[in-house]
Amino acid sequence: MPLPLSSSRLIATFFVLLLLLSNGFSSSSTSSLSSLHLDNHNYNDALTKSILFFEGQRSGKLPPNQRMTWRSNSGLSDGSALNVDLVGGYYDAGDNMKFGFPMAFTTTMLSWSLIEFGDLMNSELPNAQDAVRWGTDFLLKATSHPDTIYVQVGDPNIDHACWERPEDMDTPRSVFKVDKNNSGSDIAGEITAALAAASIVFRECDPSYSSLLLQRAITVFAFADEYRGPYSAGLNSEVCPFYCSYSGYQDELLWGAAWLHKATSNPTYLSYVQANGRNLGADEFDNMFSWDNKHVGARILLSKVIKGRHTYFLKVKALEEYKEHADSFICSVIPGATFSSSQYTPGGLLFKMGASNMQYVTSTSFLLLTYAQYLTSARTVAYCGGSIVTPASLRSIAKRQVDYLLGDNPLKMSYMVGYGPKYPRRIHHRGSSLPSVAAHPTKIQCHDGFSMFNSQSPNPNDLTGAVVGGPDQYDQFPDERSDYQRSEPATYINAPLVGALAYLARSLGQV
Repeated sequence: MPLPLSSSRLIATFFVLLLLLSNGFSSSSTSSLSSLHLDNHNYNDALTKSILFFEGQRSGKLPPNQRMTWRSNSGLSDGSALNVDLVGGYYDAGDNMKFGFPMAFTTTMLSWSLIEFGDLMNSELPNAQDAVRWGTDFLLKATSHPDTIYVQVGDPNIDHACWERPEDMDTPRSVFKVDKNNSGSDIAGEITAALAAASIVFRECDPSYSSLLLQRAITVFAFADEYRGPYSAGLNSEVCPFYCSYSGYQDELLWGAAWLHKATSNPTYLSYVQANGRNLGADEFDNMFSWDNKHVGARILLSKVIKGRHTYFLKVKALEEYKEHADSFICSVIPGATFSSSQYTPGGLLFKMGASNMQYVTSTSFLLLTYAQYLTSARTVAYCGGSIVTPASLRSIAKRQVDYLLGDNPLKMSYMVGYGPKYPRRIHHRGSSLPSVAAHPTKIQCHDGFSMFNSQSPNPNDLTGAVVGGPDQYDQFPDERSDYQRSEPATYINAPLVGALAYLARSLGQV
């Protein structure tokens, strides 16, 4: 772990930076970047499609400006089982479930993408804001009752036993909640982060909505902190193994407090981090950032504070470790470096897990670009033992990952539906794989859709912009509908990619 920076070390770093190549490390790990592709993709087109994807995941009454026109209204009575309005929100992936935990993380990451890179999106900014608002509107409904959060709509086991369009749903729309007697600090902490981050997104364009989001975030965080415990403890059979809180609830409390500090600049939340950080796992090593584990994201978020237009890394002694921990994560994903603890496929893709691996690719790429931005603003670098890693190096690694996703890989396949000449045609997604209501007005019953599920025919509806789980550790991808681990898209795969694509598109003058 890097030592706290001294003044002399900072001065030395400045002179080292003057000598560094714009794309290099100060160690032999420079060679790990030598295989980067120089051909540029149309990142602006990919950005447009990555945002459009969210319209295909919408639940509820669709607006007049809906662009994914093969979709129709669905879930219009959601919440009625408990006499609450839970219409709206997003289906998480290829099923017809509304899981609050990944939906909140999706909203947080969409918001963070806009906070860091929204000013680079140009004409796509309103569409991205709409995507955020579709999520926050639902989260406001889910938190409208004091000390209660409605965390899920639908029974996953029954839902997964059917292959039907969301417009045809006839499975039970069961509603599950957490409250004072059944705690849910993890999902409450993530909703806190989502609402607080979104309040920053809408601060200038819709101040009243921004204020509503922030006040609700503060209220939800108080609930999360007072009634501590994981939501999967009381809802195990309903949320597991789909979205169990495997990492516990501590990371979400830290994450939520970090976002409230960013949204309010209230020192109370920074004091909370200082007082509770170690008990919440702040000093534990993690090299993965996902809907379940937020430690890495919190560390990077806490590694700087904003004062006016300038960025400063935290000087508070008790918080210096967040810069060090952020560096440790960055070091862990440097390809080919002796200090790296991450696996890469032969074709160069970051590989964390066999199921839905692309979520780690997109989240890591976003963090690399965001941290590079923080480092650049603070005029510093990341320290990996005796090596220095520059912001330019982090950007190159992130670009390589995004380029792989878009087609620079052994199969020459884009893993984003609708981007490039070759992309997955049989994704694991009910609405995409069945004919639309317009094309087939007759209801498709629960089990009738399995004839299409088992077919080798391409999906009749392109879920444009959807990024699937991706290839295996050997860069192989079968493009089979039944292979949900590799062929299923998810909102939390796309959300961090939106920010990464916005940066890459602007950096190459495409927007």
